[in-house]
Amino acid sequence: MPEVVFSVDQSKSMRDQTVPGHNRWHPDIPAVAWVKPGDEFRMECKEWTDNQIGNNDSANDVRDVDLTVAHMLSGPIGVEGAEPGDLLVLDILDLGPVPQEVGPAPGQGWGYTGIFAKSNAGGFLTDYYPDAAKAIWDFHGQVATSRHIPGVSYTGITHPGLFGTAPSAELLARWNARERALIATDPTRVPDLALPPEPVGTLAGTLTGAEMERVGAEGARTVPARENGGNHDIKNFTRGSRVFYPVHVAGALLSGGDLHFSQGDGEITFCGAIEMGGFIDFHVDLIKGGMQTYGVTTNPIFMPGRVEPRYSEFLSFIGISVDHDTDTNHYLDATLAYKRACLNAVEYLKKFGYSGEQAYLILGSAPIEGRISGVVDIPNACCSLYLPTQIFDFDITPSAAGPQWGDRGACALTS
Repeated sequence: MPEVVFSVDQSKSMRDQTVPGHNRWHPDIPAVAWVKPGDEFRMECKEWTDNQIGNNDSANDVRDVDLTVAHMLSGPIGVEGAEPGDLLVLDILDLGPVPQEVGPAPGQGWGYTGIFAKSNAGGFLTDYYPDAAKAIWDFHGQVATSRHIPGVSYTGITHPGLFGTAPSAELLARWNARERALIATDPTRVPDLALPPEPVGTLAGTLTGAEMERVGAEGARTVPARENGGNHDIKNFTRGSRVFYPVHVAGALLSGGDLHFSQGDGEITFCGAIEMGGFIDFHVDLIKGGMQTYGVTTNPIFMPGRVEPRYSEFLSFIGISVDHDTDTNHYLDATLAYKRACLNAVEYLKKFGYSGEQAYLILGSAPIEGRISGVVDIPNACCSLYLPTQIFDFDITPSAAGPQWGDRGACALTS
């Protein structure tokens, strides 16, 4: 087994670990361990909300999640010899739930998918599903099943939702300035347009006192992906993948977590993956001066692994950039087009007995394929959603006999 450079006791909060992690991006959060190019190492990770979600039949915990503490990240891990302008090369060797443990923490044999309430971050379809809901998934090797969504089982593409390098002070200032400018365009919007620095809930690794307060005042929230990597939520970033991260500070300062047992393209419910704690093994290397050499300055690049379920039959749903609720055409709006594809899939699955919330949770957590199919045919962008038909234990394809309606139970809702 590779050397464990960041260890986690899943029964404890990240704040109470022997060496705590952090939940803000900031260049002054110190490395908790160092590795060399060529090393293989393991990082253990907490579930992203720090165990605020329970294995139960109520979504009140999803409704009431305190997002000021998210995401709980393991690290930072320094890489010897890494300098600004380099590319950090990471190979994912292995990852998964907490090994050989059963318990109350997500990742100890189970995980969850949540629809976040519109008043607390929301999701892709929050205007249609504004209230919190939840599904608990049990792990059976590579397969997930849920008592909240019967009739469905699938092989997950296990992956980390969030890893990245630390920003420089200059890059951090740019993030905060541009995101504050975005918020200012509609400061009372629900959900918020972006999340500015928030001192409440800040965890800054081993920093305390005035140093931690400064990180809270300046540190970037971890919700979106940015130039350093971050919360990409790419389902095919799994075993065998190689990623090239821009290095912005000495040592690179790698951090991450937010492990997922499975996810569909887009993670559309906001907490759309099957969330869990667990472990991830890496091999690390450097390309000196690689940012300039390859023109990789505003984003990482990655090579997906070859590990994925062998689903070969799909039912595809199309969306175009038309708001059908108001019959309004939008010009080449791919976001709206994918939203309509998702809504079309939800409406279809409701014909088989699933609630809208259950269908929404399926699309967030199952290995669906989302594609931008056309962005040139004015005025309508076209997006498509490929739903694997083999994840259902009944036939969902159209036929003259009509849909096989059944009692599909219920997901966890709020009281």
